Amino acid sequence: MSNSPKSPHPVLSRFYAHREEREEFVSGLFDETASHYDRINALFSLGTGGRYRRQMLHKAGLRAGQNVLDVAVGTGLVAREAMAIVGAEKVTGLDMSFGMLQQCRHSLPISLVQGNAMSLPFADGSIDFLSMGYALRHVADLQQTFASYHRVLKPGGRVLILEISRAEHKIVQKLLQFYLGRVVPFLSGVAASRASRRLMDYYWDTIDHCVSYQEIMAAMEAAGFQDVRCDVALGIFRAYMGRV
Repeated sequence: MSNSPKSPHPVLSRFYAHREEREEFVSGLFDETASHYDRINALFSLGTGGRYRRQMLHKAGLRAGQNVLDVAVGTGLVAREAMAIVGAEKVTGLDMSFGMLQQCRHSLPISLVQGNAMSLPFADGSIDFLSMGYALRHVADLQQTFASYHRVLKPGGRVLILEISRAEHKIVQKLLQFYLGRVVPFLSGVAASRASRRLMDYYWDTIDHCVSYQEIMAAMEAAGFQDVRCDVALGIFRAYMGRV
C-alpha cells in the first residue's frame, strides 16, 4: 500500500483552506446540524430509507449473533436497521461528532463511542461486521480508513459502506446536480437552519468531486479486503462490500 494519502476528494476551498483543517470543519458542521439532521436527510435520501439499508446489511452478510460496529453512526439511521437484525446489545456506534452522538443516544439504546474512522479504538480482530453510511466522503484518507477497518474485523468479517456517487449518465447527473446541489440546500435552509444549508452545500461538493467507485474499490482491495464488490441503485446509491 502506498504511504501517500488517498483523499476521497480534493480540498474544497470554499469550506476550508487546507487539508489539515478538514476534520475540524466536518466535526464542527455536524455538531451544529445534529438536531436537524434527520429532517434534512429525508430530503437528501431520494426515497432510499430504512428498507434499503436493511436489505444491504443482509446482502453484505450481517446475521443474528454477530457484533456490529457502525462507523460515523450519526443519528443512528444504519445502526437502527442493524439493531433490528442482531439486537441492540450487539451494536456499537462510533462518530467523531459529539453532537451526533448526543442525538443518537436519545433514540437508540446502543453503545456509543467518540472516535475517528482512521484510528478505530477497538482491538484487532474484535468485530464481526462493520458498516458506514454515507460518510466515506468525509474521511481524510481512504487507505488509512480501510486499513483501520481491516484491522478490527475478525477473519471472515464483513464490511458494508453505503455511499452516493456521481451519476454515470449525463442527464441523470444534471438532474442530481439540480436537486442535491440547489433544491436540497435551499429546502434545508428553510426547514432547518442556515448551517443545515451549508451542510447540504458541502454534501453536494463532496459528491461532485469524489473519486470514482473504481478507486474506492481499489483502495479496499489494497487494504486487504477480498471479494470486493459494489451494488448500485438508481444509478447513484452505491453499496461497497467486502470480507477479511
